[in-house]
Amino acid sequence: MSDQGIPRQTGFMERVKTKEVPIGRLIGFQAKKIGGGKATVEFEAGPQHANPMGTLHGGVLCDIADAAMGMAFASTLAPEESFTTLELKINFFRPVWQAQLKAEGTVVQRGRTIGYTECAITDAENRLIAKASSTCMVLRGQKAAGR
Repeated sequence: MSDQGIPRQTGFMERVKTKEVPIGRLIGFQAKKIGGGKATVEFEAGPQHANPMGTLHGGVLCDIADAAMGMAFASTLAPEESFTTLELKINFFRPVWQAQLKAEGTVVQRGRTIGYTECAITDAENRLIAKASSTCMVLRGQKAAGR
């Protein structure tokens, strides 16, 4: 058990496979599909996610994109591997107030050590809300320990 009373999974890939994402509980997103270098995250944006101007805070869009890309990349890892994100970029295309959003992450390139992922965030009408990309680094051995 963790100090919050939440049962701990045995490892990183087990958490990914069971779609157990603590930040998802906090913000309110859910992992829906994970595998084969792809992952989908669904999220219901509401007033509790607003910035001071009243629209969806860009950091929340970064979170759901990062989660989708990270889970997509994680689905390519061997059991003894982990990873870290080296860089994340996002472009915002339209404001959101309240909406059902979908973030679809895809691994575009997976090398032995470095990978590149992309994510499209769309609304229920399939309008493009944001597009993100990230560079990931595979960790092995001592560098992967405890992750």
